[in-house]
Amino acid sequence: MSAFLTRSLSRQFLIASFPVLLIGMLLIGFWVATQITNSVAHRIGGMTGMYVDSFIAPHIQSLATADDLSAKERAALDQLFIDTPLGEKIASLKIWRRDGRVLYSNNKALIGRMFPIDEGLKVALAGDVHSEMSDLKSVENEFERGKWSQLIETYVPLRADGTGTVIAAAEFYHSTDQLALESRAAQLKSWLMLITTVAVMYLLLFALVRRGSKTIVEQQGELNDKVTQLTALVTQNDQLHDKVRRAAARTAALNEVFLRRISADLHDGPGQDMGLALMQFESIGETCMVCPGISHGPLSGTEEFRVIRASLQSAMADLRAISAGLQLPEIDKLSIREIAERAIRDYERKTGATVALNTVNGQAPASLSVKITLYRLLQESLTNGFRHANGSEQHVEAKAEDGRLIVEVSDRGTGFNPAAIVPEGHLGLLGMRERVEILGGSFDLQSTVGQGTTIRVALPLVVPGLEQE
Repeated sequence: MSAFLTRSLSRQFLIASFPVLLIGMLLIGFWVATQITNSVAHRIGGMTGMYVDSFIAPHIQSLATADDLSAKERAALDQLFIDTPLGEKIASLKIWRRDGRVLYSNNKALIGRMFPIDEGLKVALAGDVHSEMSDLKSVENEFERGKWSQLIETYVPLRADGTGTVIAAAEFYHSTDQLALESRAAQLKSWLMLITTVAVMYLLLFALVRRGSKTIVEQQGELNDKVTQLTALVTQNDQLHDKVRRAAARTAALNEVFLRRISADLHDGPGQDMGLALMQFESIGETCMVCPGISHGPLSGTEEFRVIRASLQSAMADLRAISAGLQLPEIDKLSIREIAERAIRDYERKTGATVALNTVNGQAPASLSVKITLYRLLQESLTNGFRHANGSEQHVEAKAEDGRLIVEVSDRGTGFNPAAIVPEGHLGLLGMRERVEILGGSFDLQSTVGQGTTIRVALPLVVPGLEQE
């Protein structure tokens, strides 16, 4: 079966349709042959029936008033079979009375006997001619069975002159020699016509199917080529997408490195210079403060020194705060749980709020870019919760399962309508979403006015092509 299905559609049609057409042709041929045989038999029987009627009817007219034939009439009927054309055509003859009695037969043993009225005799007594092929198995055919195996059996109604009333029926048997000749010739013509028709139809159908099969094969080839090209394009697109995602993840990690470097530069450069200048300024200030005061405006010299020192101290504090905010803690060696604890600890130290933490499988290995995203996500989401929800019942849950990191940050603050927020006014949310989606994760925000806010994030623990713990 598998070998058959691998062939072309035209070959499948050629193999499968041939036995179907052959069987159909044979069935139709045998049916036509049977119909031809019956038709020829009816025609021969009908023609002979009229011939017989013209010879026999004049010798049975006494049956219109009597119940039996006279000896003279039987003798006249006997003469019909002696050296006459009728005797040559007819193999056997019976004349039936309406009650099923044999009034005459060339087999004298049947005269006077009663037999059941069969279908053919019933039709003839009703006034119609009935003809069929007989296998001579009936009881009254004992004479014929001894000489022939098959004969054309014909029943002809015999009518009374003048009135046309059926007074008897003649049953005669005709040799099948003529039938065989005519039916054989007709069947031969029928078979030749049928074979020719089926062959032409078969070839035409095969030509159509072959043309369709060729078109299908060509289209399948073109489709396979397009599928191959599309598969190659999809593969290239996946590779490019993977490269872009890895590049974005590396960029995020590099961005943290640059921020750390800027923080260090601010601390070691301008920060050190400002610290040294402040120390020198304080030393000079302490000396000048004991000198005679010289006023250069609305403030005295001592007050001017104090204002300048306060400004420098404020600038130094801001510079240190900026430097500390830019610098990311050393988290590349920390686990997921340790990173979450570090982010929450820094948040609690700055705000005085309390955050509940729950971690599952917190020691699972993760890429550095995932760790950075986790820290920044907690840092930003907790800060937003403090700013907009006053840090009300903040809770963090982080769990690693099935190769993914699931993080959920929630609070019980005032909440808001996410559909009504203006994107430009929530850069923190956009930044968190962008960080997560760069790594191929999902970001979901749910908030209800009066019921709090929940941020749910799913990240791959390991980003292909990036370093991991």
